Amino acid sequence: MASWQPRSGWAWSAATSRSSEPAALAHDRVDRQGSAMIRRLPLLLAILPATLSAQAIAPGEWTGRITVRDIVAPGVPGFMLRMARGKSKSEKRCVAPAQAAAGAAALLAPDPKAKCTVASQHVANGRYDQVLMCPQKNGAPLRVVRAGTYSAAGIVGQVTMEGSSPKGAFRFAGDQAFTRTKATCG
Repeated sequence: MASWQPRSGWAWSAATSRSSEPAALAHDRVDRQGSAMIRRLPLLLAILPATLSAQAIAPGEWTGRITVRDIVAPGVPGFMLRMARGKSKSEKRCVAPAQAAAGAAALLAPDPKAKCTVASQHVANGRYDQVLMCPQKNGAPLRVVRAGTYSAAGIVGQVTMEGSSPKGAFRFAGDQAFTRTKATCG
């Protein structure tokens, strides 16, 4: 599989925190309100896989991983944003032999619970570019942009997510990969 080089242009920016607020109160405020991005990481992982053209893959257990590269989330203390950078979240998928015949699409199908729609998608010559729109409980849909490479060995790429929260606009940038981890599931 070809390696994927990160795109430049994402400048890390910490959200403003209340400098006069004691750390314990800041922590309580974050616990009450939650971080828009940290709460949405499971959703992001669920929507990362998207349907691509068929290319044979091996059946078995596959692991998808997204690693946080950057988060901008107003209202979340800077120290929490810095702690999130470099953290990974993973998901395991079992691909049965019948599903493997469908190729990368078996791996990359979005989780139906996310209810995302594909706004645009281009898949050719081992590369993919995709834009998803994912509904939120409140506000405009999240815009998820994915780009990378795919092969029988898996996918490697980048994802960005932009949306809004009650405190303002937020952004997320991460690196993603799906690789086969076991020949059998379980």
